[in-house]
Amino acid sequence: MLCKIFMKNHRMIIKSLVGIPPWIIIGTVLILVPIFIFMTLENIHRQKENTTRLLMEKGAALIRSFEAGARTGMMGMRWGGVQVQRLLTETAQQPDIVYLLVTDRKGTILAHNDATKIGKTYGKELDLEGISRSQKVGWRQISNKKGPQIFEVFRQFSPTRGNAPRHRGRMMPNDWCQVHMYPHKSSGDSGQVIFVGLDMEPVETARKEDARHTVVMGFILLLIGFTGFVSLLLAQAYRTTKKSLLRVRAFSDSLVENMPIGLLAIDSDGRIASFNETAESILQLSSRDILGKTPKAVLPQPFWELVDQLKSGRRFIEKEIECPVTNGESIPLEVIATFLKEEKGAFLGHVILFRDLSEVKQLKDEIARSERLASIGRLAAGVAHEIRNPLSSIKGFATYFKERYREIPEDRKTAEIMIQEVERLNRVIGQLLEFAHPMNIEKKPTSLRALVQHSLKMIEADAHRKGIKINTSISPDIKEALIDSDKIKQVFLNLYLNAFEAMENGGTLFVELREDDRARAVRIIISDTGTGIKDEDLARVFDPYFTTKSSGTGLGLAIVHKIIESHGGEVRVESRPGEGTAVTILLPYSIEA
Repeated sequence: MLCKIFMKNHRMIIKSLVGIPPWIIIGTVLILVPIFIFMTLENIHRQKENTTRLLMEKGAALIRSFEAGARTGMMGMRWGGVQVQRLLTETAQQPDIVYLLVTDRKGTILAHNDATKIGKTYGKELDLEGISRSQKVGWRQISNKKGPQIFEVFRQFSPTRGNAPRHRGRMMPNDWCQVHMYPHKSSGDSGQVIFVGLDMEPVETARKEDARHTVVMGFILLLIGFTGFVSLLLAQAYRTTKKSLLRVRAFSDSLVENMPIGLLAIDSDGRIASFNETAESILQLSSRDILGKTPKAVLPQPFWELVDQLKSGRRFIEKEIECPVTNGESIPLEVIATFLKEEKGAFLGHVILFRDLSEVKQLKDEIARSERLASIGRLAAGVAHEIRNPLSSIKGFATYFKERYREIPEDRKTAEIMIQEVERLNRVIGQLLEFAHPMNIEKKPTSLRALVQHSLKMIEADAHRKGIKINTSISPDIKEALIDSDKIKQVFLNLYLNAFEAMENGGTLFVELREDDRARAVRIIISDTGTGIKDEDLARVFDPYFTTKSSGTGLGLAIVHKIIESHGGEVRVESRPGEGTAVTILLPYSIEA
């Protein structure tokens, strides 16, 4: 099934790659072309603005540099107009400077790198009056018919800042400049404008090259965008198909992992490819330790024998097996083994499904035991009734002979023994009848904590006499349970007495009482450090008349089981020879009618 889905989705992906409709391509072009044209023009405009800002900053820097040189020369060397003219000429010799000149507010050239132009007018088309009063940098482009385009930067020319102090009645350089270069001007208003003309040819060449590069890059980006857009559509189709495939795969993986039976898959190379959580729990193996390995290397023998049988030609196997696990035990399994094939019939591997039959077997044994006990009960009821009448007669004659031969000690003792044995048989018959008849349970809310403590007090003296310690662990949050307190007390006393008999040389009796939230019940564990029970006897401890004691009746645990079962509970026995026995009782808080 999974192979069919995978192949179907693979074919869908191939169709989506080759079946793009033409309208998608046309629509993509109509969307992307205007976008990239706008982006290209915007980039070219931004480059032009950057070029303008660069030239303006360069011109402003040259003006500041010239002003600083003029200021320094006037202060340190008592310069005059000739020295300023010489500094202007030398500054204008820097690369990319076409001209450098200073005018007054009427446009008369006061200084020029070309001395022949001094005294002529310049910049009459500008607001020289306003420019001469502002430190703000202005610019314009000038077409030069005889040469390259000129980028002109201009602002107020003011090599001095404020009034310099006079020393000993002499005029300092700033005073000289104020008088000779800027007559009738107040501090901060020189009345002059400086112009710097910059050659735009290198910058324009670079800008045009950048524009061509931008156009080429725009075209390349257009192609890339178109390819990316189409690829995006293809990727979306692929992603949708892949997502569908992943959902199917996730569903199948989740189904495999959470199915209530074990699954083992072996690929075509003979290695384990899948091993779900249920399989890990049943075989007590970790998937990390067995995936990628051969069955013979890591699995119990019955499993790789199944694989060998499939390889030998059997196409389907269904049977029950006994499988050993890591702790040395053997568990019954129901297994189904078969082949895995592709849609076209190609071999993929083997798959084995199995489930634990321990609970099923336990239920079958429980049903068989219940049927056996019912038969024994019916038989016991009839036998007990027939035996009791003769026992009454025997006890009567034994009592008569005891009184008659009171003066003869041997005869009197014999009669007493007869009476005691008859009473013992009568007790056994009473237990037998109690076991055979339906149990009458009178339930009422009872504190199990108090009931356990009361039952332990009844055996304290006997435990002390036999050298047995009693340890308890009782949860303080135990709720009241709807039980027959007399019957449950009988259960406790039977289990205590069994534990005492198993600890003839002393030991410890443990009694634990705690809640079991999952089962909505209380868990009672009564354990001892006695001789324990043999493995072959453990399965028969609840059978009536089964006992390993020389003086036991074999009905104690059978009655315990019946009482707990009548309360809707469970009772389990675990034991190891020489280490002790633990009886676990799971008693629900209430029983539904």
